[in-house]
Amino acid sequence: MAADSKKMGVVGLTVLVAVNMMGSGIIMLPASLAQVGAMSLLAWVITCVGALCIAYTFSKCGRYCKKDGGMSAYAEEAHSKSSFFISSYTYYVCLIISAVAIAVSCVSYFKPFMPWLGTSPIHTFFGVCAVLIVTTLANFVSPKLTGQISSVTVWGIILPVVGLSIIGWFWFSPDILTHAWNPHHTGTGSAISGGISLTLWAFLGIESAGAVSGTVENPERNVPIAVMCGTAFAAVIYIASTTVIMGIIPNTTLAASSAPFGLVFSYMFNPTVGNIVSLLSVIACVGSLLGWQFTNAQVSKAAADEGLFPKIFGKATAAGVPVAGMIIMLILELLLAVMTISPNLTSQFNVLLNLAVFINMVPYILSMTGVEALLRRNKVSPAEYKTTAIVGTLAVIYSIYGVYACGQSAVFWGSIVTFFGYIFYGFIAARDVNLGKATN
Repeated sequence: MAADSKKMGVVGLTVLVAVNMMGSGIIMLPASLAQVGAMSLLAWVITCVGALCIAYTFSKCGRYCKKDGGMSAYAEEAHSKSSFFISSYTYYVCLIISAVAIAVSCVSYFKPFMPWLGTSPIHTFFGVCAVLIVTTLANFVSPKLTGQISSVTVWGIILPVVGLSIIGWFWFSPDILTHAWNPHHTGTGSAISGGISLTLWAFLGIESAGAVSGTVENPERNVPIAVMCGTAFAAVIYIASTTVIMGIIPNTTLAASSAPFGLVFSYMFNPTVGNIVSLLSVIACVGSLLGWQFTNAQVSKAAADEGLFPKIFGKATAAGVPVAGMIIMLILELLLAVMTISPNLTSQFNVLLNLAVFINMVPYILSMTGVEALLRRNKVSPAEYKTTAIVGTLAVIYSIYGVYACGQSAVFWGSIVTFFGYIFYGFIAARDVNLGKATN
Protein backbone atom coordinates (compact mmCIF):
# COMPACT_ATOMS: atom_id res chain seq x y z
CA MET A 1 0.00 0.00 0.00
CA ALA A 2 2.88 2.36 0.83
CA ALA A 3 4.46 1.70 -2.55
CA ASP A 4 1.17 2.39 -4.31
CA SER A 5 0.82 5.71 -2.47
CA LYS A 6 3.94 6.96 -4.27
CA LYS A 7 2.58 6.07 -7.70
CA MET A 8 0.76 8.37 -10.08
CA GLY A 9 -3.02 8.51 -10.00
CA VAL A 10 -5.39 8.72 -12.93
CA VAL A 11 -5.68 12.53 -12.75
CA GLY A 12 -1.92 13.05 -12.70
CA LEU A 13 -1.41 10.66 -15.61
CA THR A 14 -4.19 12.33 -17.61
CA VAL A 15 -2.46 15.71 -17.23
CA LEU A 16 0.89 14.16 -18.15
CA VAL A 17 -0.51 12.59 -21.32
CA ALA A 18 -2.19 15.83 -22.41
CA VAL A 19 0.89 17.98 -21.73
CA ASN A 20 3.24 15.57 -23.52
CA MET A 21 1.01 15.63 -26.58
CA MET A 22 0.40 19.37 -26.75
CA GLY A 23 3.90 20.50 -27.66
CA SER A 24 5.01 22.49 -30.67
CA GLY A 25 3.08 20.37 -33.19
CA ILE A 26 0.09 22.73 -33.25
CA ILE A 27 1.75 26.11 -33.76
CA MET A 28 2.00 26.09 -37.58
CA LEU A 29 -1.14 24.08 -38.28
CA PRO A 30 -3.72 26.91 -38.50
CA ALA A 31 -1.81 28.45 -41.42
CA SER A 32 -1.38 25.08 -43.13
CA LEU A 33 -5.04 24.16 -42.66
CA ALA A 34 -6.14 27.59 -43.89
CA GLN A 35 -4.57 26.73 -47.25
CA VAL A 36 -7.18 23.96 -47.50
CA GLY A 37 -9.97 26.05 -45.96
CA ALA A 38 -12.03 25.88 -42.79
CA MET A 39 -13.61 22.71 -44.18
CA SER A 40 -10.39 21.03 -43.05
CA LEU A 41 -11.81 21.28 -39.52
CA LEU A 42 -13.75 18.12 -40.42
CA ALA A 43 -10.38 16.36 -40.57
CA TRP A 44 -9.95 17.09 -36.86
CA VAL A 45 -13.07 15.03 -36.07
CA ILE A 46 -11.78 11.99 -37.97
CA THR A 47 -8.27 12.38 -36.60
CA CYS A 48 -9.54 12.69 -33.03
CA VAL A 49 -11.43 9.39 -33.33
CA GLY A 50 -8.37 7.77 -34.93
CA ALA A 51 -6.06 9.22 -32.27
CA LEU A 52 -8.26 7.84 -29.48
CA CYS A 53 -8.07 4.38 -31.07
CA ILE A 54 -4.29 4.67 -31.41
CA ALA A 55 -3.94 5.89 -27.81
CA TYR A 56 -6.01 3.02 -26.45
CA THR A 57 -4.03 0.45 -28.46
CA PHE A 58 -0.68 1.82 -27.31
CA SER A 59 -1.87 1.89 -23.71
CA LYS A 60 -2.52 -1.86 -23.96
CA CYS A 61 0.81 -2.49 -25.68
CA GLY A 62 2.66 -0.53 -22.99
CA ARG A 63 0.80 -2.41 -20.28
CA TYR A 64 1.48 -5.93 -21.51
CA CYS A 65 4.85 -5.74 -23.27
CA LYS A 66 7.62 -6.76 -20.84
CA LYS A 67 10.53 -5.90 -23.14
CA ASP A 68 12.22 -2.52 -23.46
CA GLY A 69 12.12 -0.75 -26.80
CA GLY A 70 8.65 0.80 -26.98
CA MET A 71 7.05 0.49 -30.42
CA SER A 72 9.93 -1.63 -31.70
CA ALA A 73 9.34 -4.19 -28.96
CA TYR A 74 5.59 -4.23 -29.67
CA ALA A 75 6.28 -4.85 -33.37
CA GLU A 76 8.60 -7.74 -32.60
CA GLU A 77 5.77 -9.54 -30.82
CA ALA A 78 4.00 -10.14 -34.16
CA HIS A 79 6.62 -9.63 -36.86
CA SER A 80 9.92 -11.00 -35.45
CA LYS A 81 13.28 -9.32 -35.01
CA SER A 82 13.41 -7.61 -38.39
CA SER A 83 10.42 -5.47 -37.44
CA PHE A 84 12.24 -4.33 -34.29
CA PHE A 85 14.92 -2.90 -36.55
CA ILE A 86 12.56 -1.40 -39.14
CA SER A 87 10.45 0.21 -36.40
CA SER A 88 13.55 1.68 -34.73
CA TYR A 89 14.99 2.79 -38.05
CA THR A 90 11.83 4.49 -39.38
CA TYR A 91 11.07 6.09 -36.01
CA TYR A 92 14.63 7.42 -35.95
CA VAL A 93 14.19 8.88 -39.45
CA CYS A 94 10.80 10.34 -38.47
CA LEU A 95 12.32 12.12 -35.48
CA ILE A 96 15.08 13.52 -37.69
CA ILE A 97 12.42 14.99 -39.99
CA SER A 98 10.32 16.18 -37.05
CA ALA A 99 13.31 17.97 -35.52
CA VAL A 100 13.86 19.96 -38.72
CA ALA A 101 10.13 20.75 -38.94
CA ILE A 102 10.16 22.06 -35.36
CA ALA A 103 13.26 24.15 -36.14
CA VAL A 104 11.40 25.62 -39.14
CA SER A 105 8.49 26.48 -36.82
CA CYS A 106 10.90 28.12 -34.40
CA VAL A 107 12.42 30.31 -37.12
CA SER A 108 8.93 31.20 -38.39
CA TYR A 109 7.92 32.60 -35.01
CA PHE A 110 11.28 34.33 -34.49
CA LYS A 111 11.07 36.38 -37.70
CA PRO A 112 9.33 39.38 -36.01
CA PHE A 113 12.41 39.79 -33.80
CA MET A 114 14.92 39.23 -36.61
CA PRO A 115 13.31 40.09 -39.97
CA TRP A 116 16.61 39.24 -41.70
CA LEU A 117 15.65 35.57 -41.35
CA GLY A 118 12.81 35.97 -43.84
CA THR A 119 14.61 37.96 -46.51
CA SER A 120 15.88 34.91 -48.45
CA PRO A 121 15.80 31.09 -48.33
CA ILE A 122 19.52 31.08 -47.46
CA HIS A 123 18.95 33.28 -44.42
CA THR A 124 16.11 31.04 -43.34
CA PHE A 125 18.36 28.01 -43.79
CA PHE A 126 21.02 29.59 -41.57
CA GLY A 127 18.39 30.20 -38.90
CA VAL A 128 17.17 26.60 -39.01
CA CYS A 129 20.76 25.31 -38.80
CA ALA A 130 21.50 27.59 -35.83
CA VAL A 131 18.49 26.28 -33.91
CA LEU A 132 19.42 22.65 -34.60
CA ILE A 133 23.05 23.16 -33.58
CA VAL A 134 22.26 25.06 -30.37
CA THR A 135 19.72 22.50 -29.15
CA THR A 136 22.05 19.60 -29.97
CA LEU A 137 24.91 21.18 -27.99
CA ALA A 138 22.54 21.87 -25.09
CA ASN A 139 21.69 18.16 -25.01
CA PHE A 140 25.34 17.32 -24.35
CA VAL A 141 25.02 18.45 -20.72
CA SER A 142 22.75 15.84 -19.14
CA PRO A 143 19.40 14.06 -19.63
CA LYS A 144 18.14 15.59 -16.38
CA LEU A 145 18.68 19.15 -17.63
CA THR A 146 16.94 18.34 -20.91
CA GLY A 147 13.92 17.01 -19.03
CA GLN A 148 13.75 20.02 -16.73
CA ILE A 149 13.94 22.53 -19.59
CA SER A 150 11.38 20.71 -21.75
CA SER A 151 8.90 20.35 -18.90
CA VAL A 152 8.90 24.13 -18.36
CA THR A 153 9.15 25.48 -21.91
CA VAL A 154 6.25 23.38 -23.25
CA TRP A 155 3.89 25.71 -21.37
CA GLY A 156 4.99 28.50 -23.67
CA ILE A 157 2.64 27.13 -26.32
CA ILE A 158 0.12 25.27 -24.14
CA LEU A 159 -0.97 28.40 -22.27
CA PRO A 160 -1.61 30.56 -25.38
CA VAL A 161 -3.41 27.71 -27.18
CA VAL A 162 -5.60 26.88 -24.18
CA GLY A 163 -6.17 30.59 -23.53
CA LEU A 164 -7.22 31.16 -27.13
CA SER A 165 -9.63 28.22 -26.90
CA ILE A 166 -11.33 29.84 -23.90
CA ILE A 167 -11.29 33.62 -24.44
CA GLY A 168 -10.88 33.76 -28.21
CA TRP A 169 -14.63 33.32 -28.72
CA PHE A 170 -15.16 36.96 -27.70
CA TRP A 171 -13.41 37.97 -30.96
CA PHE A 172 -14.83 35.13 -33.04
CA SER A 173 -16.83 36.03 -36.18
CA PRO A 174 -19.06 33.36 -37.75
CA ASP A 175 -18.97 35.32 -41.02
CA ILE A 176 -15.16 35.10 -41.24
CA LEU A 177 -15.33 31.35 -40.65
CA THR A 178 -18.10 30.96 -43.22
CA HIS A 179 -16.13 32.81 -45.89
CA ALA A 180 -13.12 30.61 -45.11
CA TRP A 181 -15.08 27.35 -45.32
CA ASN A 182 -14.23 26.32 -48.87
CA PRO A 183 -12.20 29.07 -50.57
CA HIS A 184 -10.87 26.79 -53.32
CA HIS A 185 -14.22 25.08 -54.04
CA THR A 186 -12.82 21.60 -53.46
CA GLY A 187 -14.85 18.47 -52.72
CA THR A 188 -15.51 17.55 -49.10
CA GLY A 189 -13.54 14.30 -49.37
CA SER A 190 -10.51 16.07 -50.87
CA ALA A 191 -10.60 18.77 -48.20
CA ILE A 192 -10.75 16.20 -45.41
CA SER A 193 -7.90 14.16 -46.89
CA GLY A 194 -5.92 17.37 -47.31
CA GLY A 195 -6.22 18.00 -43.58
CA ILE A 196 -5.70 14.47 -42.25
CA SER A 197 -1.90 14.42 -42.34
CA LEU A 198 -1.79 17.94 -40.90
CA THR A 199 -4.02 17.09 -37.96
CA LEU A 200 -2.35 13.72 -37.42
CA TRP A 201 0.96 15.55 -37.02
CA ALA A 202 -0.39 17.23 -33.88
CA PHE A 203 -0.89 13.84 -32.22
CA LEU A 204 2.53 12.35 -33.03
CA GLY A 205 4.07 11.33 -29.73
CA ILE A 206 0.90 9.61 -28.65
CA GLU A 207 2.89 6.35 -28.65
CA SER A 208 4.59 7.42 -25.41
CA ALA A 209 1.27 7.49 -23.57
CA GLY A 210 1.32 3.86 -22.47
CA ALA A 211 5.01 3.70 -21.62
CA VAL A 212 4.69 4.68 -17.95
CA SER A 213 2.36 1.97 -16.68
CA GLY A 214 4.89 0.83 -14.08
CA THR A 215 4.60 4.15 -12.25
CA VAL A 216 0.80 4.21 -12.11
CA GLU A 217 -1.69 3.01 -9.52
CA ASN A 218 -3.90 0.17 -10.79
CA PRO A 219 -2.51 0.41 -14.35
CA GLU A 220 -5.03 -2.06 -15.82
CA ARG A 221 -7.79 0.44 -15.12
CA ASN A 222 -6.07 3.82 -14.91
CA VAL A 223 -3.72 3.78 -17.92
CA PRO A 224 -6.45 3.34 -20.58
CA ILE A 225 -8.69 5.90 -18.81
CA ALA A 226 -5.92 8.49 -18.51
CA VAL A 227 -4.70 7.95 -22.06
CA MET A 228 -8.19 8.32 -23.52
CA CYS A 229 -9.06 11.35 -21.36
CA GLY A 230 -5.72 13.06 -21.99
CA THR A 231 -6.04 12.51 -25.74
CA ALA A 232 -9.66 13.71 -25.73
CA PHE A 233 -8.69 16.87 -23.84
CA ALA A 234 -5.90 17.62 -26.32
CA ALA A 235 -8.35 17.00 -29.17
CA VAL A 236 -10.90 19.46 -27.76
CA ILE A 237 -8.23 22.15 -27.37
CA TYR A 238 -6.89 21.52 -30.88
CA ILE A 239 -10.35 21.80 -32.46
CA ALA A 240 -11.39 24.81 -30.38
CA SER A 241 -8.21 26.80 -30.97
CA THR A 242 -8.16 26.10 -34.71
CA THR A 243 -11.84 27.01 -35.09
CA VAL A 244 -11.42 30.24 -33.14
CA ILE A 245 -8.38 31.37 -35.10
CA MET A 246 -10.16 30.70 -38.42
CA GLY A 247 -13.04 32.86 -37.19
CA ILE A 248 -10.82 35.79 -36.25
CA ILE A 249 -8.24 36.07 -39.05
CA PRO A 250 -9.42 36.22 -42.69
CA ASN A 251 -8.47 33.08 -44.61
CA THR A 252 -6.04 34.66 -47.07
CA THR A 253 -4.17 36.41 -44.26
CA LEU A 254 -4.05 33.28 -42.11
CA ALA A 255 -2.88 31.06 -44.98
CA ALA A 256 0.04 33.41 -45.65
CA SER A 257 1.07 33.71 -41.99
CA SER A 258 4.28 32.16 -40.71
CA ALA A 259 3.31 32.70 -37.05
CA PRO A 260 -0.48 32.21 -36.79
CA PHE A 261 -0.79 32.20 -32.99
CA GLY A 262 1.27 35.36 -32.67
CA LEU A 263 -0.88 36.93 -35.37
CA VAL A 264 -4.20 36.05 -33.73
CA PHE A 265 -3.15 37.59 -30.41
CA SER A 266 -2.14 40.72 -32.33
CA TYR A 267 -5.68 40.82 -33.77
CA MET A 268 -7.23 40.24 -30.34
CA PHE A 269 -5.08 42.71 -28.39
CA ASN A 270 -2.12 44.48 -30.00
CA PRO A 271 1.18 43.66 -31.75
CA THR A 272 3.09 43.70 -28.46
CA VAL A 273 0.96 40.87 -27.06
CA GLY A 274 1.33 39.06 -30.37
CA ASN A 275 5.12 39.34 -30.13
CA ILE A 276 5.07 38.01 -26.57
CA VAL A 277 3.09 34.96 -27.72
CA SER A 278 5.51 34.50 -30.64
CA LEU A 279 8.46 34.62 -28.25
CA LEU A 280 6.80 32.10 -25.95
CA SER A 281 6.26 29.87 -29.00
CA VAL A 282 9.95 30.12 -29.89
CA ILE A 283 10.86 29.06 -26.35
CA ALA A 284 8.38 26.17 -26.56
CA CYS A 285 9.89 25.05 -29.87
CA VAL A 286 13.39 25.07 -28.41
CA GLY A 287 12.26 23.00 -25.44
CA SER A 288 10.31 20.62 -27.65
CA LEU A 289 13.28 20.24 -29.98
CA LEU A 290 15.53 19.45 -27.02
CA GLY A 291 13.14 16.66 -26.01
CA TRP A 292 12.76 15.23 -29.53
CA GLN A 293 16.51 15.17 -30.13
CA PHE A 294 17.15 13.55 -26.77
CA THR A 295 14.44 10.96 -27.47
CA ASN A 296 15.94 10.19 -30.87
CA ALA A 297 19.40 9.77 -29.41
CA GLN A 298 17.96 7.28 -26.90
CA VAL A 299 16.10 5.40 -29.67
CA SER A 300 19.32 4.93 -31.62
CA LYS A 301 21.23 4.01 -28.45
CA ALA A 302 18.65 1.35 -27.55
CA ALA A 303 18.86 -0.06 -31.07
CA ALA A 304 22.67 -0.09 -30.83
CA ASP A 305 22.46 -1.90 -27.49
CA GLU A 306 20.34 -4.53 -29.25
CA GLY A 307 23.01 -4.86 -31.94
CA LEU A 308 20.70 -3.39 -34.60
CA PHE A 309 22.43 0.00 -35.04
CA PRO A 310 26.20 0.59 -35.34
CA LYS A 311 28.00 0.50 -31.98
CA ILE A 312 28.91 4.19 -32.20
CA PHE A 313 25.27 5.08 -31.46
CA GLY A 314 25.50 3.24 -28.13
CA LYS A 315 28.54 5.06 -26.78
CA ALA A 316 27.61 7.43 -23.96
CA THR A 317 29.37 9.81 -21.58
CA ALA A 318 29.44 9.36 -17.80
CA ALA A 319 26.29 11.48 -17.67
CA GLY A 320 24.52 9.05 -20.01
CA VAL A 321 24.65 11.30 -23.08
CA PRO A 322 25.27 9.51 -26.43
CA VAL A 323 27.32 12.38 -27.88
CA ALA A 324 28.54 10.54 -30.98
CA GLY A 325 25.00 9.51 -31.86
CA MET A 326 23.80 13.09 -31.40
CA ILE A 327 26.50 14.44 -33.73
CA ILE A 328 25.48 11.94 -36.42
CA MET A 329 21.85 12.95 -35.86
CA LEU A 330 22.75 16.63 -36.24
CA ILE A 331 24.57 15.98 -39.52
CA LEU A 332 21.50 14.19 -40.89
CA GLU A 333 19.24 17.03 -39.75
CA LEU A 334 21.43 19.63 -41.46
CA LEU A 335 21.46 17.60 -44.69
CA LEU A 336 17.66 17.38 -44.60
CA ALA A 337 17.43 21.13 -44.00
CA VAL A 338 19.46 21.66 -47.17
CA MET A 339 17.31 19.22 -49.18
CA THR A 340 14.02 20.87 -48.17
CA ILE A 341 15.06 24.53 -48.30
CA SER A 342 12.20 26.69 -49.57
CA PRO A 343 11.42 30.39 -50.04
CA ASN A 344 8.25 29.84 -47.99
CA LEU A 345 8.54 28.53 -44.44
CA THR A 346 5.00 27.19 -44.38
CA SER A 347 5.64 25.23 -47.60
CA GLN A 348 8.87 23.81 -46.16
CA PHE A 349 7.03 22.88 -42.97
CA ASN A 350 4.26 21.10 -44.91
CA VAL A 351 6.75 19.05 -46.96
CA LEU A 352 8.53 17.94 -43.80
CA LEU A 353 5.26 17.29 -41.99
CA ASN A 354 3.84 14.97 -44.68
CA LEU A 355 7.08 13.03 -44.94
CA ALA A 356 7.35 12.67 -41.15
CA VAL A 357 3.75 11.50 -40.80
CA PHE A 358 4.12 8.87 -43.53
CA ILE A 359 7.37 7.43 -42.16
CA ASN A 360 5.98 7.44 -38.62
CA MET A 361 3.02 5.35 -39.73
CA VAL A 362 5.42 2.46 -40.51
CA PRO A 363 6.32 1.79 -36.84
CA TYR A 364 2.76 2.68 -35.81
CA ILE A 365 1.25 -0.02 -38.02
CA LEU A 366 3.94 -2.59 -37.21
CA SER A 367 3.63 -2.04 -33.46
CA MET A 368 -0.16 -1.85 -33.22
CA THR A 369 -0.56 -5.10 -35.16
CA GLY A 370 1.41 -6.73 -32.35
CA VAL A 371 -1.24 -5.99 -29.73
CA GLU A 372 -3.20 -9.19 -30.31
CA ALA A 373 -0.10 -11.33 -29.80
CA LEU A 374 0.60 -9.45 -26.57
CA LEU A 375 -2.94 -10.03 -25.37
CA ARG A 376 -2.75 -13.77 -26.10
CA ARG A 377 0.60 -14.13 -24.34
CA ASN A 378 -0.77 -12.38 -21.26
CA LYS A 379 -3.96 -14.48 -21.27
CA VAL A 380 -6.37 -11.57 -20.97
CA SER A 381 -10.10 -12.09 -20.70
CA PRO A 382 -12.12 -12.72 -23.89
CA ALA A 383 -13.94 -9.41 -23.43
CA GLU A 384 -10.69 -7.43 -23.16
CA TYR A 385 -9.21 -9.26 -26.13
CA LYS A 386 -12.25 -8.57 -28.31
CA THR A 387 -12.47 -4.89 -27.38
CA THR A 388 -8.77 -4.24 -27.87
CA ALA A 389 -8.64 -6.19 -31.14
CA ILE A 390 -11.51 -4.14 -32.59
CA VAL A 391 -10.08 -0.80 -31.44
CA GLY A 392 -6.59 -1.81 -32.59
CA THR A 393 -7.88 -2.74 -36.04
CA LEU A 394 -9.62 0.63 -36.36
CA ALA A 395 -6.39 2.35 -35.28
CA VAL A 396 -4.43 0.54 -37.99
CA ILE A 397 -7.05 1.33 -40.65
CA TYR A 398 -6.93 4.99 -39.68
CA SER A 399 -3.11 4.92 -39.84
CA ILE A 400 -3.30 3.50 -43.37
CA TYR A 401 -5.68 6.33 -44.27
CA GLY A 402 -3.11 8.72 -42.80
CA VAL A 403 -0.53 7.26 -45.21
CA TYR A 404 -2.89 7.88 -48.14
CA ALA A 405 -3.54 11.45 -47.00
CA CYS A 406 0.18 12.31 -46.97
CA GLY A 407 0.17 12.48 -50.76
CA GLN A 408 2.11 10.81 -53.54
CA SER A 409 5.37 12.67 -53.04
CA ALA A 410 5.62 11.85 -49.32
CA VAL A 411 4.67 8.21 -49.92
CA PHE A 412 7.19 7.92 -52.78
CA TRP A 413 10.18 9.32 -50.91
CA GLY A 414 9.13 7.78 -47.61
CA SER A 415 8.91 4.34 -49.21
CA ILE A 416 12.40 4.69 -50.64
CA VAL A 417 13.75 5.66 -47.22
CA THR A 418 11.96 2.67 -45.64
CA PHE A 419 13.24 0.21 -48.26
CA PHE A 420 16.81 1.33 -47.58
CA GLY A 421 16.22 0.13 -44.03
CA TYR A 422 15.76 -3.41 -45.32
CA ILE A 423 19.14 -3.17 -47.05
CA PHE A 424 20.73 -2.26 -43.75
CA TYR A 425 18.93 -5.09 -41.97
CA GLY A 426 20.21 -7.56 -44.57
CA PHE A 427 23.75 -6.93 -43.35
CA ILE A 428 22.64 -7.32 -39.74
CA ALA A 429 20.89 -10.62 -40.50
CA ALA A 430 24.00 -11.90 -42.29
CA ARG A 431 26.15 -10.92 -39.31
CA ASP A 432 23.84 -12.73 -36.89
CA VAL A 433 23.88 -15.89 -39.01
CA ASN A 434 27.66 -15.77 -39.00
CA LEU A 435 27.63 -15.44 -35.22
CA GLY A 436 25.09 -18.25 -34.87
CA LYS A 437 22.29 -15.99 -33.60
CA ALA A 438 18.60 -16.36 -34.47
CA THR A 439 17.30 -13.69 -36.83
CA ASN A 440 13.61 -14.33 -36.48
